[in-house]
Amino acid sequence: MEQLALIVGLGLVGYLLGGVPFGVVISKAMGLPDPRTVGSKNVGFTNVLRVSGKVPGILTLIGDMGKGWGMGFAGMWLLETEWAILAVALAPFLGHVYSPFLGFKGGKGVATALGSVLGVSPSIGLFLILAWISAVAIWRYSSGGALVAFGLFPIIAALVHPSIPFMLFSLAVSGLIMTKHKGNIERLRNGTESKIGQGRPG
Repeated sequence: MEQLALIVGLGLVGYLLGGVPFGVVISKAMGLPDPRTVGSKNVGFTNVLRVSGKVPGILTLIGDMGKGWGMGFAGMWLLETEWAILAVALAPFLGHVYSPFLGFKGGKGVATALGSVLGVSPSIGLFLILAWISAVAIWRYSSGGALVAFGLFPIIAALVHPSIPFMLFSLAVSGLIMTKHKGNIERLRNGTESKIGQGRPG
């Protein structure tokens, strides 16, 4: 019973923490434009970087990754079963994508998902981060990097950690990230997607 209460409590904390839109908080604290009103109108790292610069962009990335990593790490230390750990690691990702502080809207969840994976499986998390960075370095599309990394996630999970809970976790995270990137996928096909370091077309 105590373990169940801990799981529920951590899940709620994780969801609320995940819902904190660091891109909005940091931009307002620094007197910069609200990312919901400029550029792609997304609250995540890429849009903040594009419209406000490197420092607020990096701070947003750290904040969004940190909330995922913190809950994943806490789950690993405090909980006993893999199902429970992964449920708690998933909570900040869902909070970011469906933020209770933004009318249950939010970002695309890439940085928070990377943090959550890093918290529960450092080796797989580091692989996904390297895949994301490598793809962005080659093609300069942040969305492309996310699609490559999370397209590989279920495959790497099956090879490295082929448990049912972890496989379902990888499929849920990757599936939602792909869904949130539908517009980016269409723009990549049309050649109209913005690259890192350039303004948004139009």
